[in-house]
Amino acid sequence: MTTTAENFRTVYGKPPAGVWAAPGRVNLIGEYTDFNDGFVMPFALPHCTRVAAAPRTDGRLRLYSRDAQGGVTEEPRGWAAYPAGVAWALREAGLPVGGADVYVESDVPVGAGLSSSAALEVATALALTELYDAGLPGPELARLAQRAENAFVGVPCGIMDQMASACCRAGHALHLDTRDLSMRQIPLALEQWGLRLLVIDTRVKHELGDGAYAARRAGCESAARRLGVRALREVACGELQAALGELPAAERALVRHVVTENDRVERVAALLAAGDARAVGPLLTEGHASLRDDFRVSCAELDVVVETAVKAGALGARMTGGGFGGSAIALVDGADEERVTKAVTEALGTARVFGTAAGEGARRVA
Repeated sequence: MTTTAENFRTVYGKPPAGVWAAPGRVNLIGEYTDFNDGFVMPFALPHCTRVAAAPRTDGRLRLYSRDAQGGVTEEPRGWAAYPAGVAWALREAGLPVGGADVYVESDVPVGAGLSSSAALEVATALALTELYDAGLPGPELARLAQRAENAFVGVPCGIMDQMASACCRAGHALHLDTRDLSMRQIPLALEQWGLRLLVIDTRVKHELGDGAYAARRAGCESAARRLGVRALREVACGELQAALGELPAAERALVRHVVTENDRVERVAALLAAGDARAVGPLLTEGHASLRDDFRVSCAELDVVVETAVKAGALGARMTGGGFGGSAIALVDGADEERVTKAVTEALGTARVFGTAAGEGARRVA
C-alpha cells in the first residue's frame, strides 16, 4: 500500500513538505448544545483525514482528493470548498499563509455524522499553518476552521466538531464548554471496565435533514431572546418548567432538549470521572429519546438500531451527529458485542457496525 506522501508525489511530481492528520469524531453526549453555548463530550475516532502539502511561491492553492472524482482543482466547489475556505479564513485572520499544493485522503466515513468535514478543515489548517511557520494552539485552529465552514462554505455549524478534531487526546473524551472553550480531558478507557463502544453507521441520509440544523438553531436563538438570556445554556434544569411557560409551543420542545442535554453531559462526566462507565448507558438512551421526541432530528432507521441494540443487551444507545440518518452509538459489555452487532445488522440491512476507541487529535504524521 502506498503512503500519503508517495501519493502526493504521484499527483504533483515532487515530494510533500509534510503530512498532517486530523480525526473524525463521535459525540458521546451533548447533541445540538454547542450553538447554545452549552456542554459537549466528543472523542476522536481512529479514522483520520490525511493532508500532504508543499508550499508554492505564486500564492495559488491547488487541491486533489483521492476520494473525489476529478483531478487537481483550484475551484472552491464541492469538497474543495472546505480546504479553500480554510486558506481564506487563515489569510483573513492575518496569518502569512501563501500558496500550496495539497493532497487529501481520508478513511473517515462521509455522511455518517462523524465529522468528515471538520477533519478535512482541521488537517488542512494544521498543514497550512505549519508550512508557513504560523502554528496555532488547537482552540484557535478550531475557531478558524469553524469560520471557514460558517462564512465560506455556508454551513452554520457550532464549534464542537472542529474542537474535537483539533484537541482530543487518545484514551479520553473531551468535556468542552463551548462558551469559553475551556476543556477537560476525561479518561475513556472503556476496555478497562470490560466495555465497548459500537458505532452503527446506518448508511442512510434523508433529504429532510438538509435545512433542519439551521431551522433548529434559529428556534433556539429565538427562545433565548424571549427568555432574556444570551444563550439557552443559562437556563438551569430547576428553571426549566418556568421557562417553558414563557415560550410558544414550537420552541418549548427545543428548549427542553437543550437544557436536559446539558445536564446529561455533566452527569456523564461525573460518572466517567468516578469510574462508573456502566451507568452512562441509560443516559445515552435518555438522550436519544430527547433528540427523537423533542428535537425531532432522528429518523426511522436510527430509532430501529437504537431500540434493537438496547433490546439485544446494550447498556444504552443513541444517535450521534446531526441526525436524519448517519450514525448511532451503543455502549455494550465486551461479551455482548457480537450479539448486539448481529441484532442490529439483521434489523437494518444497510447498517455497518464497528467497535471504536478514543483516538488522537490533529497532529503531524510525516
